[in-house]
Amino acid sequence: MPYSNTDQAIIKRNIVKGRREMARLLGRVRRQFVLVAIFAAFINLLVLAGPLFMLQVYDRVLPARSLPTLINLFLLVAFLFTMMGVIDWARGRLLARIGADHQRGLERRVFDAAIIDATINTQERSSNNALRDLEIVQRYYASPVAAAVFDLPWTPLYLGVLFVFHPWLGALAFAGGATLILLSLATQFVTRGRMEETTQLENKARYLGNDFLRQIETVVSLGMRESGFKRWQAARHESMDNAIHATDLSGSFHASMRALRMLLQTSMLALGAYLVLQGELSAGAMIAASILMGRSLAPVELAVGGWTQWQRATVARDRLAALLGAHPAAQKGAEWVSPKARLAVEDITVRPANSDRAAIEMISFSLEPGEALGVIGPLGAGKSVLARSLCNFSHRSSGTIRLDEVPLDQYDRDNLGRLIGYLPQSVTFFPGTVAENIARLDLAPDMDRVIAAAKRAGAHQMILKMPAGYDTPIEFEGASLSDRQRQLVALSRALYHDPILLILDEPNLLLSGDGGACLHTMLSDLKARGGAAIVMTNSPGALSECERILVLDHGAQRALGARDDVLKRMIASATKARVVPRADSAA
Repeated sequence: MPYSNTDQAIIKRNIVKGRREMARLLGRVRRQFVLVAIFAAFINLLVLAGPLFMLQVYDRVLPARSLPTLINLFLLVAFLFTMMGVIDWARGRLLARIGADHQRGLERRVFDAAIIDATINTQERSSNNALRDLEIVQRYYASPVAAAVFDLPWTPLYLGVLFVFHPWLGALAFAGGATLILLSLATQFVTRGRMEETTQLENKARYLGNDFLRQIETVVSLGMRESGFKRWQAARHESMDNAIHATDLSGSFHASMRALRMLLQTSMLALGAYLVLQGELSAGAMIAASILMGRSLAPVELAVGGWTQWQRATVARDRLAALLGAHPAAQKGAEWVSPKARLAVEDITVRPANSDRAAIEMISFSLEPGEALGVIGPLGAGKSVLARSLCNFSHRSSGTIRLDEVPLDQYDRDNLGRLIGYLPQSVTFFPGTVAENIARLDLAPDMDRVIAAAKRAGAHQMILKMPAGYDTPIEFEGASLSDRQRQLVALSRALYHDPILLILDEPNLLLSGDGGACLHTMLSDLKARGGAAIVMTNSPGALSECERILVLDHGAQRALGARDDVLKRMIASATKARVVPRADSAA
């Protein structure tokens, strides 16, 4: 989707802010770049040993037929080239570590910003690229292209030496280098937009393919394999066609530059030979000039050859900067000591991004310790949006949510996640064992707490019957578990940190069999401990522990009150609607 002028201006401002923050976070990396530049200086000065060796051989050794001089020169050059190789090796290692340090310096900040971006822009997947962008930049620093960038500033030195040999040689090298640089700039101008578009199309095709594979049960069961393939194929072919066009454009420039470089090398040798014939240049200087020409243009050719990688890294860095600029680092929230399960929701409105219609609007209620609230309403009423808002996930357009009189925004995010247990309507898991998922991916799960949470959720016996009990690996997104098993494990995960507030979004599968009794016991125990619960449901069986009910319809609050009173009014209203005679039958 093309951006408006206003959006582009915002993105540019975010990139500038993000670059400043990246520069601050990467202070150590910047110091390492100074060392890389010093290494580049030694390498490029030592490169001159080759042309100087040829100059001495042709102009002094051969005319004098001096073998000792040749041996001494050779040993000196061999030592210098060995030193150059060691320094070049050290520079490569340092660049690889710069890439790693770049990733380490930004990974936490980028990870947090990507999570915030995903909570706000739920319909976009730009945040999904952030971690991949870190890898793109890291690989760029470890590539030969990064080293070539540090060698480019030394090209004028070689041109200066050529001017010392003869002005015509310097002029030829300068004209050739300027032409290559102009071609490089033209390559960037022509291909950058196409490369960005190709990246977007590749992401679109990849996301589409991943979506089909994630929902393989639906695809196979409903016979969507052919239609799914055609849709993915169309997206993939569009990205490939765009990539081919971009490659054709850049390839034509690269081929022209390679041919030009070979022509310049030959022209330098031919011009040198002419000057030798005219008595204006020695044979040694002719050979040395040819070598210097090749060396001066080598970084340019290498940089051009890695132009695509450089572009991808530049675009990735800009995307990272835009992400960081759009979501400044938040101050670490407070970790309040033993807050009470006292919840106050004041006129909250949630409006999805790029939408004029509010998902929920002006919702207000309160909850005291030891209480449970049932939230009911038809499909699309806004129950799940409200549940996510209470977890501080959905971005609120207005209104305030307070837990123990403290706004949710003032809590540390991880601490808030421990205070609030959340069972989403759509349950997902991560690669790992059952215990690791219940422990919320803690590196060292507290098994006593894991088992206690599973027992409270009524999942303990079910887990013990699994092939490896709590050590049973969970496959991709829990595909090996039944829907009820998924909800039981997810409820155990919600209870792992003994939360003071429990939010259950459509826990209908927990009501089957003896699950209903377990759910009621768990809610009763939670309230007895001074906790509170909110249950989003349309199942009467899930409301038995709820003292009050909130009714939502099309995102609006229709009723709030004691459970029995609200249900009686709803039944009476529904009965009245059924017995009212139709207008066309009044005759």
